[in-house]
Amino acid sequence: MKIVVFSGTTEGRLFSRQLAAQGAEVLVSVATPLGAEEQGRLQGVTVHCGRLTPEEMTTLLQGAALCVDATHPYAVDATKNIQSACKTACIEYHRLLRAESPLPAGSMVFQSAAHAAEFLANTCGNLLLATGAKELAAFSGIEPARLFPRVLPTPEGIAACEAAHIPHKNIIAMQGPFSYALNRALLEQFHIRFLVTKDGGAAGGFAEKAQAAQDTGAQLIVLRRPAEQGETAEQILTRCKEVLAWSH
Repeated sequence: MKIVVFSGTTEGRLFSRQLAAQGAEVLVSVATPLGAEEQGRLQGVTVHCGRLTPEEMTTLLQGAALCVDATHPYAVDATKNIQSACKTACIEYHRLLRAESPLPAGSMVFQSAAHAAEFLANTCGNLLLATGAKELAAFSGIEPARLFPRVLPTPEGIAACEAAHIPHKNIIAMQGPFSYALNRALLEQFHIRFLVTKDGGAAGGFAEKAQAAQDTGAQLIVLRRPAEQGETAEQILTRCKEVLAWSH
């Protein structure tokens, strides 16, 4: 019995391994080669690499017992496309939720990267942008010399920084999640006044970033997480076990 997992996240990788251990035939769809590399090889798990249109998602879902959406909490468009594909293919859909983080006192929360950038344009001091390469364009109104983007070590990540005219010495190309010690070292090394991040939860190392900002005196700027409904890994795994039992 095939179960399709749209992943590329820590919790998606863990969930797909748990599913395979139950004897399911798991097809994991990831958008990038980096996602495929992180997923690794595991018996019972097949990986499809590459961004898909809703139509291609529908094709991928053919013959599946159900679909689990374990994409990133901020990947709103991906989730909409997956939901649409499941509806078209008449496949049972489940959204795997990532627990939200408690925000430290003194955090500033903004609706979007654009809103945060509007506020930050009127401030002084260096910014560590831990929001991903896709959000870089939102900060185009800020002097590039102030920006220290932390992006994935991929050609796309570097290209986004170059397109935003970020000085090469400011580009931090690394793959997270990061420890408290490394976050703190970066904040101190680059004299960061503002740390801009998404609430990536425990899987995204949010607490380590928040603590490092607090201890170095950097202002924590958080992009609000989109509201969504879904289930825990335990709830979805229980449902998968039921489906597996019926198929045997």
